[in-house]
Amino acid sequence: MSEGPLPDQEADEDEIERRAGQLEAIPRPVSLAEAAALASCFGPDDCYGVAWTLAHLIETAPGPVPTARPAPDAGAHGRVRRRAVAAGLVPDDGAGGGDIGSFGP
Repeated sequence: MSEGPLPDQEADEDEIERRAGQLEAIPRPVSLAEAAALASCFGPDDCYGVAWTLAHLIETAPGPVPTARPAPDAGAHGRVRRRAVAAGLVPDDGAGGGDIGSFGP
């Protein structure tokens, strides 16, 4: 996604639909490199559910995807990571903004 992070919920409806369509057009499964690039595309909120489409796309990668640990107020990325930690899918590596986390099975 060369256009960077997803927009927030204040974005124009056409923009949100266009970005959702871009995600849907990406062939599955994605490679680890693609998943790592996609992990940088989370925006400030869930973008009307588009962030979940992004998370599910990342989950199609063949293994854990190293990602920078999101800030506590990182919106959808932070919520997804906290749920992944709670489910035991990724380690809880403690506090700090620069620790490495991961998405994946």
